[in-house]
Amino acid sequence: MSTAIRLSGKPVADRMTEENRELAGRLRQEGVIPQLAVIRVGDDPGDISYEKGASKRAEKTGVQIRHILFDKEVTQEELVKTIHRLNEDEEVDGVLLLRPLPRHIDEKLVCEQLAPAKDMDGITTGSMAGVFMDTDVGFPPCTAQACMDILDHYGVELEGKRVTVMGRSLVIGKPAAMMAMRRNATVTVLHSRTRPEDFAKAGQEADIVIAAMGRARMVGPDKLGQDQVILDVGINMDEDGSLCGDIDYGPAEEKAAMITPVPGGVGSVTTAVLMKHVLQAASKRALALQG
Repeated sequence: MSTAIRLSGKPVADRMTEENRELAGRLRQEGVIPQLAVIRVGDDPGDISYEKGASKRAEKTGVQIRHILFDKEVTQEELVKTIHRLNEDEEVDGVLLLRPLPRHIDEKLVCEQLAPAKDMDGITTGSMAGVFMDTDVGFPPCTAQACMDILDHYGVELEGKRVTVMGRSLVIGKPAAMMAMRRNATVTVLHSRTRPEDFAKAGQEADIVIAAMGRARMVGPDKLGQDQVILDVGINMDEDGSLCGDIDYGPAEEKAAMITPVPGGVGSVTTAVLMKHVLQAASKRALALQG
C-alpha cells in the first residue's frame, strides 16, 4: 500500500481564495473594483471550461469579469484593436487571452500587443523577461506559479534540492525551471530530444520532479526515483476518455513521497493564481490613485 502524501490542489486554492477575497474587499473599500477581461475566440470546449472555472473563482474572490467573445472568423486587426483598447482602459486590471488562436491569426504578434502590466498569464515577452530576470514586470504563467504555490503550501523547500523539469515550453517548463532556480534549486530541464538514458537518469536522481511534457502517462516508474516529490502538470485523455497526467500515476505513487493527482492537483490551483495576479495589478492601481 502506498504511503505517498497526496498533494491535493483544493486546500491550496481554498486558502489562496480566502486571502484573495480579503484583499479584494479592502480594495473595494478604497473604491477600486478589481476587474479581469477574458478574451475568447470561438467555442473551443477547453477554452469554455477554463473560462467557466475562472468565472466561478472570480465570483468567490470578488473580482469582476468582463467577457469579450469573438467568432472564430474574427480578423486579426479587430483582435489587436480590442487589446489596445483594454490596455488603455483604466478600469481593467488584467487581461486573459485564451489560446490557441485560429490559424489565420498571428498569435505571437497578437500576444505582444498586450501591455505586460495587464498580462495575467505570462504570454508577453515582457512578462517572460520578468520571470527570467527576476523583476516585477508582468506576471509569470499561472500554471508554473501554481507549482511553486503547492510546494509552499505543503512545506517543500527547494533550496539545495535537485529539481528535474520534464518539458521546456514557455508556458510551464522554462518558467518553472527559472522559478525553482530563483529559490536556489539545482535544475535539470528535459525535453523530447533528450536521450532516453539521460532522461531516465535525471528523473531517477531528482528530489523533485515537475512533469510537463503533455503526453499521457509517458513518465513511468523507470524514469523516477524513490521518495520523490512529484508535480504532474499534464492534462491528457487516455484511451478510455479519462483525464490523466504525464505521470503513470499508480506505479509512481508506490515510489513517491508526495505526488499531485490528476485531476485535482496543479490544475485546480491555476484559477486562484490568476485571481491573485489580478488583485496584485489592482493593488498597484490603488497605490497609483493614492499617489
